[in-house]
Amino acid sequence: MTGRLQGKRVIITGAASGIGRATARLFAAQGASLLLGDWAEEGLAETRRLIEADGGKAITQKLDAGNEADVRALVARAEKELGGLDVFFANAGITGKTWLLDDTTVEDFQEVIRVNLIGPFLAIKFSSPLMAAQGKGSIICTASVAGLRAGAGPLAYSASKAGVINLVQGAANNLRGKGVRVNAICPGLIETGMTQPLFDYARARGNEEKLGQLNPLLRAGQPVEIAGAALFLASDDASYVNGHAIVVDGGLTSTVPFVAPRKP
Repeated sequence: MTGRLQGKRVIITGAASGIGRATARLFAAQGASLLLGDWAEEGLAETRRLIEADGGKAITQKLDAGNEADVRALVARAEKELGGLDVFFANAGITGKTWLLDDTTVEDFQEVIRVNLIGPFLAIKFSSPLMAAQGKGSIICTASVAGLRAGAGPLAYSASKAGVINLVQGAANNLRGKGVRVNAICPGLIETGMTQPLFDYARARGNEEKLGQLNPLLRAGQPVEIAGAALFLASDDASYVNGHAIVVDGGLTSTVPFVAPRKP
């Protein structure tokens, strides 16, 4: 039985750790040809090593996901070395330096927007012509539940992720009739390098059981659970899914905050 991505040529950004690494490993196992990008070269090399240890292979490239020249070069490399492009997972992102409005500088806000929102815009802009030329392709952008509701992330981060959700909706319609699908994934609380300080703090205080306590599953998620959603969107199983933000949050956004009733 061949993998669900057999023959698919795929770019993944933010592949040095967390969701990007988990997705790269899963996609490789499912038969994809991979070009991985990230700013963190050591982490990127480790992702490639893990894929090779699993029996797969990937090529890597240092990347500033919010830089036009870097993204253009990444797509050009996919065209040259992979022979084209079927899937672009624009996953790279940063949280910013602070949660609070008063502490957020214009420079901090601009940098978060540059990486988290301009990055996916560039991914769509430069990958969609290749996909449109072949009449088929899938672009996936990492958004967040923080882009759906206030309070789930820092101010600048949340604003950038709300922008990603609208971006994929607009792009899906801009690309109407071209066979290119554009979707987003909205993770909830996932244990990654980005959120590790929160997890480490809770464990140090003996409060690990409280992580994820606001969602009905009463737990945090793992990167591979987001990778599974990305696999669905990248595959032909999602051939009629377009312009949507798929939420993977354990049910966090299914309700408003409330105090769970206690059993007598």
